[in-house]
Amino acid sequence: MQDKILQALRRNAADDAVQLARQWTADEPEQPQAHRWLALSLQQQGQYDAALESLQQALALAPDNAELHLQHAGLLLALRQFEAAGSALDRTASLNPNELAAYLMQAHMALLRNDVDEAERITRTATRLDEDSPELAALNGMIALRRGEGDRALALLSAAARALPDDPRVLYALGFAYMGKDMLAFAEQAFRRVLELNPAVTSLRALLVQLALRQGNSESAAATLRQVLAEPEGDSPGVRRLAGELELQSGQPLQALEHLLPVLEQSPGDRHTLQLLLMAWQRLGREQQARETLDALLETHPQLHDLWLARLSIEVVGEAEAVAVGERWLQAMPEHLPALETRMRLHDMAGEGEAAEAVARRIVAIEPGRASGETRIVGALLARDPQAAIAHVQAIHDSAPDTAKSSLRAWLGAVQDQAGQHADALRTWLGAHAADAGQRLPLPPQAKAPLSWPDMGTIAEDTLTRPMLVWGAPGSGVERVIAAIATASNVLRGDRFGETPPNDAFQNYHTLQNLSTGTLSPEQLVAQWREQLPSRGLADANVIDWLLWWDNALLWALRPQLPEGRLLVVLRDPRDMLLHWLAHGAPAPFAVNGIDEAAEWLARSLAQVATLHEQDLYPHALINIDGIGNDPAVMAEHLSRLFGMRFPPAATLGPARLPAGHWRQYREVMAAPFALLTPVAVRLGYPEE
Repeated sequence: MQDKILQALRRNAADDAVQLARQWTADEPEQPQAHRWLALSLQQQGQYDAALESLQQALALAPDNAELHLQHAGLLLALRQFEAAGSALDRTASLNPNELAAYLMQAHMALLRNDVDEAERITRTATRLDEDSPELAALNGMIALRRGEGDRALALLSAAARALPDDPRVLYALGFAYMGKDMLAFAEQAFRRVLELNPAVTSLRALLVQLALRQGNSESAAATLRQVLAEPEGDSPGVRRLAGELELQSGQPLQALEHLLPVLEQSPGDRHTLQLLLMAWQRLGREQQARETLDALLETHPQLHDLWLARLSIEVVGEAEAVAVGERWLQAMPEHLPALETRMRLHDMAGEGEAAEAVARRIVAIEPGRASGETRIVGALLARDPQAAIAHVQAIHDSAPDTAKSSLRAWLGAVQDQAGQHADALRTWLGAHAADAGQRLPLPPQAKAPLSWPDMGTIAEDTLTRPMLVWGAPGSGVERVIAAIATASNVLRGDRFGETPPNDAFQNYHTLQNLSTGTLSPEQLVAQWREQLPSRGLADANVIDWLLWWDNALLWALRPQLPEGRLLVVLRDPRDMLLHWLAHGAPAPFAVNGIDEAAEWLARSLAQVATLHEQDLYPHALINIDGIGNDPAVMAEHLSRLFGMRFPPAATLGPARLPAGHWRQYREVMAAPFALLTPVAVRLGYPEE
C-alpha cells in the first residue's frame, strides 16, 4: 500500500493518494505508518489541519518514531506553529541524533524567528553529520546574509545553488545576496527562477519591478507591473507606489500623481511615497498643490516627522516661508528633536547665532550629550571663550561611559586644536591612540628593496581586464578618494576593511617573508588573488581593490604576473598625513604606540612610493588630495581627468578635516617626527618648509 501511495504522490495525484491512505487506515487502524502516509497525502492536497490530525494519531501509536516527529515538525511549520514545531524537532533529534533533516529544519525555524545565533549554533552541530551538505552550505549562506556578510553569503549560496539548482529557498536567498552586492541582473535571474519553480510567490513580481527600474529597464518593469496589477491581490498600495515610480521614470509625472495621491491618503507618513510625490509636483510646477495637499494632511496628522520634512522641502532653505513651516512644526511637536534641530539650523542661516545657541541648549536639556546640540554649543563657546569650550568638552568626556571616551578624546583634541592649544591637542590625540592600542593591528612589516626587479610581464593581446589596486597610508585621506570612486564604479571593493576580508596574500602580514623565502611564489600570490574574486562578487579581474597595506616588495610578484594592473596611491603632504593620522585615525586600524615609531614607519612607506614613482616600477598614478579632500565637486573633476570618464560628485566625502598645510601649526611640538618626514616630503614634491 505504501508503494501505491508513493507512486500517486509522485504523479501529483493527491486525491488518489488520500483515497488509498484512508483505505489503509481503515484496514489497519493501529498501524502508525498508515496514518503517516495519510498525513503526507492530505498535506499534498493542501488539507493541513486534517494532515496534522492524522499525524497526531500516528504519533499516539508510535511516540518514539523519529521520522514521525520530523514530519510533524514540517507540518507545524506549514501551519506557522513554530513553538510546537520546535518541540517536535527537539524530540526528533533526541530520538535520532543523526537525523540531519531535523537540524536543518530547526535552523530554518531559528532564522524564521530571526534568531541568527541559534541558527548558527544548530548548523555547526549539523556540520558534524555532513560537512559537505549543500543544504548546510545554503543555511550558512543565509546566516551570513542576515549578518550582513555579503561576500561570504554570495560564495556559500552560489555553491549551494549549483548543487541544488531547483531549490526555491536557496535561489531566493541567492537573489538577495546578489542584491546586497548590487549585482542586479543576477538577482533578477535568480528571482525569476524562483517564480518558475513556484508561481504562487507573487510578492516576487513587485521586487522584479524594482530591480528592472534600478537597472534602467523601464519596459521590463512596466510589463511585470501590468502582470502584478492584473492579479486579484496585486492592486495594493505598494504596487501603486511602484507604478508611480515607473511613470516618473517614463517622464509621466501627471500619471504618477494619479497613482501616488491615493497611496499618500492611506499612508501619509510613508517616506518613499512622499519623495516620489515631491518629484512629480516639482516636474509639473505644482508647488502650490503640494503645499495644499501636505497642509491638509498635517491638519489631521501633525505628529508625522516625514510629512513635516516633505512640507519643509517645498520652501527655499532659509527663506521666511521655510522659517514659518519650521515654527509650525515646532509648535506641533515642541519636544521633537529633529524639529528643534531644523529650527536651530534656520536660526544659523539667518545669522541669529544667539537664538541658535538657545535652541541647542533646549536640545541637550531634552537629550544630554546629543551631538547636534553639543557641537553647536561648543562652536559658540569657541567663538567667545575657547577655554570654556575646552572645559565643556572635557566635562562631557569625563562623564561619558568608557565605550564613548575614545571618540570624545578625538573631539576634545580637535577643540583644543581650534583653540590654538596645539601641545594639549597633540597630548590628547596620543592619549587616545595609547588607550586603543591594545585593540589595534600592529604596523605592517616592511621589506628592503631588492638589488634588481624581475622584468615586467607581457600583456596578452586578448587581455580585457584592467585591475586597479588602491592604497593610501594612514592619514592620506584615501577613504575620501574611495568615496568619490564609489559614485561611478560597481567593481570597487572595500571588503578588506570589513568583517569578511578576502583570504589572499594582500591580506596577510607574512606575505613579504613568504615571498623572500620562496614559501609563496609570485605565481601563487596572483593566482590566490584571482581565486578570491568570484567570492567577492566579481565576474573577472576588472576590479578596483582597496588594499589594507602596500610594500614595493609585492612588485616581485606583480611585475611578472600582473603587468596589466595599475596602482593608485593617495597622497598628501607627509607631515599633514602624520597629523591627520593622529587626529582622526585611519581606515586601517593600525596601532600608534608612539609618535616617533609612527613617523619612522610612515617615512619608510612613503619613501617606497617615491622610489616606485621615480623609477616607474609599475603602472601607477599618484593622487595628491591636498586642497581637494573636503570638496566633492573638485574631487570628482580631478578623478574625471585622471580616469578619462565622468565621476558625479559624491554626496559627501566625510566630515571636513584639517586644512592642507596645517602641520605648520605643529612644527614646534612635532619637530622631531616632522624632521623624519621632511626628506620624503621633498622627494614627493612638497616644499621643505
